[in-house]
Amino acid sequence: MVFSKWSFDVEATFPMESLLTVSIYDWDLVGTDDLIGETKIDLENRFYSKHRPTCGISASYAIHGYNVWRDPMKPTQILSRLCKEAKIDGPHYGPGGRVKVANRVYLGPTEIEDENGLKKQTEEHLALAALKHWEDMPRLGCRLIPEHVETRPLLNPDKPGIEQGRIEMWVDMFPKDMPAPGPSVDISPRKPKKFELRVIVWNTDEVILEDDDIFTGEKSSDIFVRGWLKGQQEDKQDTDVHYHSLTGEGNFNWRFVYPFDYLMAEEKIVISKKESMFAWDETEYKIPARLNLQVWDADHFSADDFLGAIELDLNRFPRGAKTAKQCSLEMVTNEQEMPMVSIFKQKRIKGWWPFVARDENDEFELTGKVEAELHLMTAEEAEKNPVGLGRNEPEPLEKPNRPDTTFLWFISPLKAIRYLICNRYKWLIIKIVLALLVLAMLGLFLYSMPGYMVKKIRPDTTFLWFISPLKAIHYLICTRYKWLVIKIMLALLVLAMLGLFIYNMPGYMVKKLLGA
Repeated sequence: MVFSKWSFDVEATFPMESLLTVSIYDWDLVGTDDLIGETKIDLENRFYSKHRPTCGISASYAIHGYNVWRDPMKPTQILSRLCKEAKIDGPHYGPGGRVKVANRVYLGPTEIEDENGLKKQTEEHLALAALKHWEDMPRLGCRLIPEHVETRPLLNPDKPGIEQGRIEMWVDMFPKDMPAPGPSVDISPRKPKKFELRVIVWNTDEVILEDDDIFTGEKSSDIFVRGWLKGQQEDKQDTDVHYHSLTGEGNFNWRFVYPFDYLMAEEKIVISKKESMFAWDETEYKIPARLNLQVWDADHFSADDFLGAIELDLNRFPRGAKTAKQCSLEMVTNEQEMPMVSIFKQKRIKGWWPFVARDENDEFELTGKVEAELHLMTAEEAEKNPVGLGRNEPEPLEKPNRPDTTFLWFISPLKAIRYLICNRYKWLIIKIVLALLVLAMLGLFLYSMPGYMVKKIRPDTTFLWFISPLKAIHYLICTRYKWLVIKIMLALLVLAMLGLFIYNMPGYMVKKLLGA
């Protein structure tokens, strides 16, 4: 389907110029244009028809606005002329909004509003009501052609009997001896309005865990969120990656910015682009205004894993939940019972929405939740208050408060070792240290036993301190200050355990407990 809206003014003289031909061509950059099809209209037959198809009878009478009366003759003039030609009694206008034509009475309003909002008396509405029922008149009554757009087939002489498409059009005819008609109806396409949609992805929660940690065997996901407007996939935007999430929680504080053209009357986004590099002109597409958000698990040595998605119709989508716990699968599966909002009316909204995916039974399952904020602005407002993508200036967003486990193992090996020592294998290491300490104490005890047993023969103290310094140290540690050394080692061990515990406290678990 091709949309091309044009208006032409042509002068014709009957009977010499009575056939109107409208042709549709395939334009060629080089060579002759190719005829697709054409339609022919007998203007003389139309002009003299008793059904008066020269200018269709409008559904209403208006003196201003887009639906202004086009015919140079007003409804009262048309009705008077028809009654005179058909020798029908009337029209007779009476009080109470009544008009009588050939013993038939029609009702209608008697006031009309001008451009300034002032009302004045008129009989045009009454005359129009009678014209719409002209087929009810006795003897010469017939249906008058209403204002309409006709659909005509396109035929090609080289392909007789085969329809080459259809054209939608209308033809108005105005005699030269009549008053000049008003200006032509403006049928140029509506111009879309420019908007800018700003989407801030704050957090995710309960995102499914796809990966098994190579060191610890724990389930985790490297979470990031992707977003775009339908029809603008080339403008996809991604958040940074929240690495090694152990509970499906992700922290981002990341802004997406989407400029777009929008037709308010049709509730569609307008996109103009060339279909190919060889196309001469741009093609215009009208697409529903829908925001797509997806959650992914980032992989560095293979393709990223898709986890879930949510599509929000910007004209009508579920109001976001206030908390992650209140966000549920029903917001997608039971939309009709949810309170709905339009971003074009509310302008700004924040909340939680579910990510969903289809399971093996082709049914929706909850795969995560996202906390996002949508802010719609006109292009003029956006120009006055610019913002940066991601967390960049202007109006930068704060860095997210992510747990200590959020890092890449192969990029941060020291963090990985610290995580393994302080988080995963902390108590195992403490047990090993305790075991080694016990073995050391036992060794010291056994090592000191022979000296005491042979004291009656010759005590261990029988040596010169400066000639045998190792014996002197052994004597001080194992005999003189043995229990003091043991106490010091126990105290150091307790302090080490306490230090490990305190060092580990600012990590992920305490943040969850404190709601950080």
